[in-house]
Amino acid sequence: MNDVAATSRPGQGSGSDPNSDRGRIATERRGGLFLIGINRPAKYNGFTPEMCVGLAEAYSEYEADGGLRCAVVHAVGAHFTAGLELSAFDITEPGFFPPDLVDPFDLRPPFRTKPVVAAVKGICFTLGIELMLAADIAVAEEGARFSQLEVKRGLMAFGGATIRFVERAGWGDAMRWLLTGDEFDAATALRLGFVQEVVPQGEGLNRAVELAARIAKQAPLAVRASRENAAVSVRQGPDAAVRAFRGQLAEIAASEDFAEGVRSFVERREAEFRGR
Repeated sequence: MNDVAATSRPGQGSGSDPNSDRGRIATERRGGLFLIGINRPAKYNGFTPEMCVGLAEAYSEYEADGGLRCAVVHAVGAHFTAGLELSAFDITEPGFFPPDLVDPFDLRPPFRTKPVVAAVKGICFTLGIELMLAADIAVAEEGARFSQLEVKRGLMAFGGATIRFVERAGWGDAMRWLLTGDEFDAATALRLGFVQEVVPQGEGLNRAVELAARIAKQAPLAVRASRENAAVSVRQGPDAAVRAFRGQLAEIAASEDFAEGVRSFVERREAEFRGR
C-alpha cells in the first residue's frame, strides 16, 4: 500500500501540539485505506468535544473521498478509550457530532456508506464500545477490558449500545451488561458477537489493516451495496432489503467491475477492480 499521508485533527482540522491535553484525531492514508487514530494517550484516550468534532470530520473525509475504500479506527497508546470526559459535555444535548457531518455512531444521517474496521485494545469503555459496535468488523486484542458503565455514573448509554447490545447478544445478555456496568473480557465480547476476532496483544492494528486491505481489493460498488442492503434490513426490515435488490443489482450489472468479475471467473484469475 503506497501513497501514505498523515494529518492531525484537534477539532476543526488544523494542526496543533500533539501533546495537547484536549487530544486530537490523527489520520493516515495508505493507498485505498484510511487510518483514523484516537490520540490522547496520557488521558486514556478520553474524548473531549474537540475530539468528537475531529472524529466526525475524519469520517466525513473518508466518506467523501472516492479513492478510499476502507477505514480502520484505532488508538494511540495502550488503550482504545476510557470514554467521554463527562465533565466537558452537556449530556442533555447528546448530539456530540456536528449534524452536517457523518455520524461515527451511525445512528442518524448522513449515514456512512463505506466499511470501517475497528482495532480495539486495553480499556474500551462506554463510547469506545459504541464506536466499535458502529464499525462493520471489530478486532480485539487479548487483555482488552470492556464496560458499558454508564449506570454506575447515574447515566444511560446513548451512543447505540442499548440498540446494538440487543441486536448482537439478545435481550438477556444485553441486560446483563447494560444494567450492571460490569467489566467483561475479550473472550466474552467475542462470544456476544461484539467483536469478530481476538488476537494477541500488539497485533490488533495489523490484523485490522489486513482485513481492511482484503475489503479494499473487492469491487467498491459491490461492497457498498452489500453493506447498504444489510443496513436497510436492520433499519427497515427484511422486506425493504428484498425490495432494494432489483435497483442495486441493476446498478452493479452496468459497472465495469462486474464485467471484470465475470472475466476473472472465466479466466480463473484474481479480479482487478477499479471502482467503475
